[in-house]
Amino acid sequence: MTLNLCVLTPNRIIWDSEAKEIILSTNSGQIGVLPNHAPIATAVDIGILRIRLNDQWLTMALMGGFARIGNNEITVLVNDAEKGSDIDPQEAQQTLAIAEANLKKAEGKRQLIEANLALRRARTRVEAINGIS
Repeated sequence: MTLNLCVLTPNRIIWDSEAKEIILSTNSGQIGVLPNHAPIATAVDIGILRIRLNDQWLTMALMGGFARIGNNEITVLVNDAEKGSDIDPQEAQQTLAIAEANLKKAEGKRQLIEANLALRRARTRVEAINGIS
């Protein structure tokens, strides 16, 4: 038995295929979803989506949104998403270094919040490249 997984951003469809299992980062922690999961709707955090296809795991960086699970169908609506295999490792490391530097020099509450969000996004992209951690 499989799940139908669809990952959407405002601009495009990132993934629309079957999966055996997923692990999704929500605002209250990670959840694993197998076929016949109880129906739920949840907020999706900045984090990694892990997708199992038979014996292979794929990773995707998600930048926050919502997910609906029910009847073996999972719809994930996010602000942005990238497959781990599509991320340039060198560019992701550079973005992470810049985000860390910006956090150190952030002044004021607003800059601190924005720098922290940029750092979380950059770390998520690097983690998606590295796969299962």
